Amino acid sequence: MPSLASLHPIVVHFAIVLLITGALLRWISLTGRVGFASPAATTLLLAGMIAAFLAVKSGLAAHGPVERIPGAQPAVVAHEQWGERAHNVFLVVTVAELAGLVLARRGRARLAFLASAALCVPAVLCLVVAGQRGGDLVYEYAGGVGTRSGDPADVGRLLVAAAYNQAQVDRKAGRPADASAIVSVAAARFPSDPSVQLMAAESALLDKKDPASALDILGRTPVPQQDARLRVRHGMLMADALEAAGRADAARATLQQLASAFPDNPRVKQRLAGGSPTPSPSR
Repeated sequence: MPSLASLHPIVVHFAIVLLITGALLRWISLTGRVGFASPAATTLLLAGMIAAFLAVKSGLAAHGPVERIPGAQPAVVAHEQWGERAHNVFLVVTVAELAGLVLARRGRARLAFLASAALCVPAVLCLVVAGQRGGDLVYEYAGGVGTRSGDPADVGRLLVAAAYNQAQVDRKAGRPADASAIVSVAAARFPSDPSVQLMAAESALLDKKDPASALDILGRTPVPQQDARLRVRHGMLMADALEAAGRADAARATLQQLASAFPDNPRVKQRLAGGSPTPSPSR
């Protein structure tokens, strides 16, 4: 069974959708023109409050490993604070909604629902900021990325993704040695992963300007026959490395083999027609 912490990304999105939709319906209900708006608003806001309670609990359970990431603690604290503010304001909204249900029997619910609608304004604002801070935590600090499931393979994929993206940054900044170094770490860590080894071969061409090393890596990297995309990438890199090594005939023969295997691939056609031999990091 998944831990409460691992459920946080799922639960928090339910809370956001339910609460914001409930608030919108509560505001619409004040017009008196949409009959179902008021009961629907109450239903969604109460359901959203349950989801918000679970979101806070699961978030507190999840924050430990994320908070230990160097530099991530301020982002974690900001996300928690805004999440708790949103939870607390919506808790008061829930009280107003329940009061409205009780007063509806006496025909005096409007005042309670007006209070709920007014409170929904700061509540939704707090919720939006909490969501933004959560996005910052995930996308700017990799909070929870690779660690949520507890599967070591996910952490490995996080390392590969970090190496790939850092290499792109280093190349753009004119630091090929740094790009090569970070890719080498990933390649050494995952010697049997063909996609990582192709990244290392590409780095040998782009960063080290060493086609011999690239050819060595490609020559000892088997590619699954059923993986068409990886086979094309392997073949294109092989052609690029051969051409960079001054073996133009061998490069063309490699491209012709690719064209026979993948006659509809536009990149192979373009390369055979005389396109640039420089390997692209996006391949």
